[in-house]
Amino acid sequence: MHGELVVLLVLVGAGGFLLLAERTQIPYPILLTLGGTLLAFVPGVGKFALDPNIVLVAFLPPLLYAAAFFTSVHDLRANAVPIGFLAIGLVTLTTVTVAVVAHAFVDDLSWPAAFVLGAVVSPTDPVAATEIAVRSRAPRRLITIVEGESLINDATGLIAYKFAVAAVLSGTFSLADAVGSFVVSAVAGIAIGLAVGFAIAEVRRRLDDAPTEIAISLLTPYVAYLPAEALGVSAVLAAVTAGLYLGWRSPDLVTPSTRIQITGFWEMLSFGLNATLFVLVGLQLRTILDGLTGYSAGQLAWWAAAVVATVVATRMVFIYPFNIVARLLVRRFPRKRGDQPPDLKLTGLLGWSGMRGSVSLAAALAIPLTTHAGGPFPGRDLVIFLAYSVILVTVVGQGLTLGKLIEWAGVYDDEETTAEQEARARIAAANAALERLEELHDEDWVREETHARMRGTYEFRIRRFEARIDDEDDGDIEEGSQAYQHLRRKVIEAERAEIIRQRNRGAITDDIMRRLERDLDLEDARLEI
Repeated sequence: MHGELVVLLVLVGAGGFLLLAERTQIPYPILLTLGGTLLAFVPGVGKFALDPNIVLVAFLPPLLYAAAFFTSVHDLRANAVPIGFLAIGLVTLTTVTVAVVAHAFVDDLSWPAAFVLGAVVSPTDPVAATEIAVRSRAPRRLITIVEGESLINDATGLIAYKFAVAAVLSGTFSLADAVGSFVVSAVAGIAIGLAVGFAIAEVRRRLDDAPTEIAISLLTPYVAYLPAEALGVSAVLAAVTAGLYLGWRSPDLVTPSTRIQITGFWEMLSFGLNATLFVLVGLQLRTILDGLTGYSAGQLAWWAAAVVATVVATRMVFIYPFNIVARLLVRRFPRKRGDQPPDLKLTGLLGWSGMRGSVSLAAALAIPLTTHAGGPFPGRDLVIFLAYSVILVTVVGQGLTLGKLIEWAGVYDDEETTAEQEARARIAAANAALERLEELHDEDWVREETHARMRGTYEFRIRRFEARIDDEDDGDIEEGSQAYQHLRRKVIEAERAEIIRQRNRGAITDDIMRRLERDLDLEDARLEI
């Protein structure tokens, strides 16, 4: 297939999956996985080979950085124990068990290649699980643990992957050296990430230009990842650490208008990278299957089933005993409420949320074509096929059933608690605004009528949110607020229509129209209706 047609197919495929996800309300990772698989069998799609050297560098840094940037540090800290055990203990166990089963069942798969497979499928991906969990009103803690686990286990799994690939390429491996290198690699990667995060924060603190800041935010994961990779330390942890640090500092570094633009940019970029990865693997799947012609369909299906079953079973076997032991330890050594182990229902849902996704896919596609000796990488096509089978079954199978399991378990988020937290935070913010208003009251540039009008606005806001946490409230204040917002939106729509008419008549330029539209859009976005 011509390069231009490949690019066109990638773009059309990604756009089509996004439209279908919006129409069907099915989380887009599920459709990406299915769609990428179907692309391999589209008539006219010939053999397609992707350079492994560009996969990890091109795709992983921004995906890891974005996941870290939007992760809550408080939530990570509050759930550090379960996240740590899952991200380190479970990843290690999955790598080993998958390697043992794959070596025992899959013909011609050496021990090093089997460990590469284990490392590839060991880290989880949170996108499908969290989308389904949020849509199903699952407890916030489930989402937090799934997101935190996937963030940390990306680093653990990819460090293990790096050592396993190096063992295949060189033909040698030392467990003692690997453990020592693991610790040094992790510490050095974190240090580089912190250094880059601090330096970028100092630069961005002095900027107030959205395009420039967006460009710097795009470069940041590569600035952290590439030096760490060149030094042979954990580039993954460098990108993740930089993302966590800058995500924590971002409220002090970014203006409101820039924050809106950057958030939209990263949401679109993350989707685009995920979509592109799945489309590319679909295009390459035909080449991979052609490399497996020496095996029957029955053999491949049996091996895939064995590996998938091992991945799922290992997680469930690990997670329940860990939960029971954690509960016994809590009874003996009580800890704060946020650090309690999940209950058994939540544990089951957590076990079923272990889907694999873009990180495993990128790692599989990045497996080198040849070893240092010049021969082909042993079992490369088999490893990619089996890894993709795990992704396909876990994302589609578990993804389509997770919502039903949440409904069956009856474990939902406490919406009252969440609403109360939000209302109290808004009340505190409004009180802070009133205090500042009083401090500024006697300034020469503050007019009395402006001060009174603004004070009235904040006093109404406090009454409104106090009513939300008052069990005896009759709802009159909230009803009035909703009516006002409904009227405000109708008026904004009239403003927007008039601005467009002014542009169409040539009374204003398109640039002016867009500036005015942006102001109206920001006002409209604040409305809760």
